[in-house]
Amino acid sequence: MNIIIKSFNFIASFYRTDIVLNKMSNRLTNLQNQIVQDKFKLTVDGGILTEAERQFYEDNGYFVVREMFSKQDIENWNKRFIEYADGKLDKLPGMQIVRDVSLAKKGLNKALGEQAITKIQDWQQDDVLFTFCNHPKMIPYLKSFCGATSAKSVHTMFINKPPNVGSTSRHPIHQDQVYFPFGPADRIVAGWASLEDANQTNGCLTVYPKSHKLGPVEHAYPDWEGGVNKSYFGVKELPKMERIYLEMKAGDIVFFHPFLLHGSGENRSQGYRKSICCHFASADCKYHDIKGTFHEQLADEIMTVAKKFFGPDIVYHDIWRKKVKQVYGQHNPQGI
Repeated sequence: MNIIIKSFNFIASFYRTDIVLNKMSNRLTNLQNQIVQDKFKLTVDGGILTEAERQFYEDNGYFVVREMFSKQDIENWNKRFIEYADGKLDKLPGMQIVRDVSLAKKGLNKALGEQAITKIQDWQQDDVLFTFCNHPKMIPYLKSFCGATSAKSVHTMFINKPPNVGSTSRHPIHQDQVYFPFGPADRIVAGWASLEDANQTNGCLTVYPKSHKLGPVEHAYPDWEGGVNKSYFGVKELPKMERIYLEMKAGDIVFFHPFLLHGSGENRSQGYRKSICCHFASADCKYHDIKGTFHEQLADEIMTVAKKFFGPDIVYHDIWRKKVKQVYGQHNPQGI
């Protein structure tokens, strides 16, 4: 009997030891996961980014993915733009068809065609263009930036830089977050895809790596000869930091933080430079009060335009509610 009891105690001790080791292992795993979460503030678990890629984005505020979109994707989006630019498709409710300020000065503010139309904005209700936002290759990246559960498109643009427009085709160095009355900023990301090869000659993006760490900086209209397009604000003072040109091939995409300083140059080539862009945000982001902030000045300009589309009773946050569209997951009634 003593031998049986000793054997039982011996086995039980191993069982208890195994339980203790399992608990220690679980605690270690949880601790390691917590360390990773604490390490990364700008990305979250559950997406496609590797630890090294998350670290690059954390350090620099942007991340480029090469050859993400196919030639067929590019052809579909470019064709849709041309259909709107040529007037073959009527613009959808809330959609803006934009011409460069230089054309207005020449009395060509109703001109059509690829040479005249420089931007289509708020196209989220167009099923063809929205395939950029909910593209199967896009979602896994958005889950790294906005969160695994749900995200929305909050601002959509198709940008066209025609040749021979001049210096007004430039976009001043700015931060995107200056336009958004919601946050937190760390759960917002821009996805900017090149639809034609973009280089210094035709006005590719230029960025200031690490500038997202500056936080919000003061913006104003730049004092440029020849004027500047409406709502093209720029930072009042450029930082003394490294500046790089993001040369990209058609089908490449760059994701960047809304505090990253960026802009683009004049198209000095004889061809076009097209891109498609969407800003995405977690559905859990919330609107904030703009009173006493730069948003208040910007809101006055946006409201002037918005009242033409939505009527005189529209309020500022409602404009953004009309812009947003669910990309994946469920709508949060307490969020945007």
